[in-house]
Amino acid sequence: MSFDLTARLAQRRADDLYRQRPLLESPQGPEVVIDGRRMLAFCSNDYLGLASHPEVIAALRAGAERWGVGGGASHLVNGHCGPHHDLELALAEFTGRPRALLFSTGYMANLGTVTALVGKGDSVLEDRLNHASLLDAGLLSGARFSRYLHNDAASLAARLTRSEGSTLVVTDGVFSMDGDLADLPSLCAAARKQGAWVMVDDAHGFGLLGANGGGIVEHFGLGADDVPVLVGTLGKAFGTAGAFVAGSEELIETLIQFARPYIYTTSQPPAVACATLKSLELLRREHWRRKHLNSLIARFRSGAEAIGLRLMDSPTPIQPILIGGSRQALALSAELRERGILVGAIRPPTVPAGTARLRVTLSALHSEAQVDRLLVALAESWQRVSSSLLAEIDAEEGDDA
Repeated sequence: MSFDLTARLAQRRADDLYRQRPLLESPQGPEVVIDGRRMLAFCSNDYLGLASHPEVIAALRAGAERWGVGGGASHLVNGHCGPHHDLELALAEFTGRPRALLFSTGYMANLGTVTALVGKGDSVLEDRLNHASLLDAGLLSGARFSRYLHNDAASLAARLTRSEGSTLVVTDGVFSMDGDLADLPSLCAAARKQGAWVMVDDAHGFGLLGANGGGIVEHFGLGADDVPVLVGTLGKAFGTAGAFVAGSEELIETLIQFARPYIYTTSQPPAVACATLKSLELLRREHWRRKHLNSLIARFRSGAEAIGLRLMDSPTPIQPILIGGSRQALALSAELRERGILVGAIRPPTVPAGTARLRVTLSALHSEAQVDRLLVALAESWQRVSSSLLAEIDAEEGDDA
């Protein structure tokens, strides 16, 4: 039996789910060059605007001159360099945990951690809206896998009573497509009653939430006893690349011994670790970034609600506009692009069927004027798309008659 890839691709196009990669021809920033055209962008996860910060670039350059441009080998051979070690120490201190362990990507961190901690005879319980890397990790672990209702501690508690073996409860800290926060106090309380561990992937919370940017655990005033396994990524608010897991001495040693994506992967370039050390310093020092970002979030939500757009319950820089159909979301994204504004349309299977949306993301480098420009464009584009869709419906009803 042969692979009919042509038919699969054609069906994806027909379902308005075909993905295409825009070509970025400039550094990350509020204004970028995409496919040869200058655009005002609201689709980057560079929340604090550190990806192109001069000091971070200088740290990367100095790191490359000192350490070269490649890790050379896995951490367990001879790829664990001084900057990696220094960054792990800094991240452990930042998170208030005994140790931290670097991974090359967030996907690898999640896959390696879950599969190292649970297996056949154990249980892993995950939020239905968890990131794909977490869901994949649970499925690949071999443990009994179950998904509880989104952010629903009662649903989790019911599943915990049926769990077996060592049990791991896994949730995003900030849900990447909705922008809402995990109800960690309630989830941790439910897990504690059954002796389960909680693992939080705070990829979109670190640097943004908490008084010092420590993420959702700091935001809720929780500690390592509540969340023994804490995962963060470095390619979002930190502005660089990679990921880490923070926790106890025993947890990190267990990952070093058993996390296959860690054991069998070349370390990240040490120069990237040098850059991340600088971005961590800026993140902790320049509180104005979070303050300005929060004011932009409030400004955008107020303006979008005035237009009549359907927002989701998000206090974070992730501000999804719920559209519904994939075709409508694509049309609205295309209208904005015609106006020189880049906002991505998110469609199934990334989000559930019938919940296609525009995923607006804000950065500390955006100005109030740029947010206002987005709101004006949204109002005009939404009116145009709505009118066009109504005309199509009328035409279809006329044909049926």
